[in-house]
Amino acid sequence: MKKAHLLVTNDDGIDADGLVSLVTRLHSEGHPVVVLAPQNEQSATGMKLTLSSGMQFTERKDLSEAIKVEGGPPLRMFSLDGSPCDCVIVALEGGLKSWAPEIDPKLCISGINHGPNLSVDVLHSGTVSAAREAALYGMPAIATSLATYSHRNFEDTLEVVMGLVAKCEESLPAQLPNLLRPNGTGNKPSGDDEGSLLRSAFHHGDILLNVNLPEKWNGSITTVSLGARWYRSASDMDQAPSKGIEFEVGAATIVEEDIPRTDCNAINDGKASITPLGSWPSNHPLGISERLLESSINESPDGLPYWI
Repeated sequence: MKKAHLLVTNDDGIDADGLVSLVTRLHSEGHPVVVLAPQNEQSATGMKLTLSSGMQFTERKDLSEAIKVEGGPPLRMFSLDGSPCDCVIVALEGGLKSWAPEIDPKLCISGINHGPNLSVDVLHSGTVSAAREAALYGMPAIATSLATYSHRNFEDTLEVVMGLVAKCEESLPAQLPNLLRPNGTGNKPSGDDEGSLLRSAFHHGDILLNVNLPEKWNGSITTVSLGARWYRSASDMDQAPSKGIEFEVGAATIVEEDIPRTDCNAINDGKASITPLGSWPSNHPLGISERLLESSINESPDGLPYWI
C-alpha cells in the first residue's frame, strides 16, 4: 500500500525537536511529507491569525537535506513568519500546489508538541488549533503532544502516532470529500451506522483527533473524552497596576479533577490518550451531535477509536 501524503506543522517552530523527530520518522517509513511550520515558537497562540501584515516565507533545505534518506519519498520543508493557523491556511489556500506540487497531502499532523494539551488546553494550544484549522478546511487532522516537560524523548509518542496514521491510512479516500469546502455546508458526512458516520466526519474534517503521551508510557492506549483541568493563580498580578510593573500569565498550580475516561486521568495512569474533538461549535450547522461525540470515544481492543 502506498503511504499517505502528509502535511506537518506545529506551534513550537520548525526547528523544534518534536517536529524534526516526527518528520524524520514519517520520511524514513515512506511518507511523502510537506512541512509548513512557524519560523519561531508560537505556543499558546490558539487560532491567532496574522492580519494585514507581511509574513516571511523560507524553504528550509538545510533541514530537509539533513533528514532525507537516499531513494526516499519527497520531502519539502518551509517556514512562515506567522502563527500555526497562518501556516495551515497558506499551505491549503494554494501554497502547497505552488511550492510542492509533487506532494498531495491527505492528512495533517500537528506536533509533536513539547508539553501537554489536555482538557482546556485545547482551546489555547497552537498545536491543536493548527490541526483544527486544517479540519475546518476539510482535511483530516491529528494533533499530538508529549505531555511532560521533564524530557524530550519522543520515541513513545512516535510509536503511537505511527500506529494511528497507519490505521487512518486504511480508510483514507483517494480524494478528500470536502477539501476547501467548495459547497459550504451542503456537503455533509454520511454513513449507514455511527461508525461509518464518524469515519466520514473525520474525512470531512468535522472531527479531529488530539493525542497525548505521558512522561512514562505504560504501553497502553485509550480513547477518552476531555477532562477537567484548572489553572490556579494564573497571573502574578497581586497588586494594583502602576507604571513600570510587569505581569506574567502562567499558573502556579494545576488542579485536575478525578473523572474516569478522560484524557487527564489517562495521562496520570501512564496511558496514551486519544480524544476526538468536534471541529465546529456544537451549534454550527456542521457541529457534531452529542450522541456522535459520545460514540466517538468507544474504542477497539487496541485502544484506538473503533471507527477509524
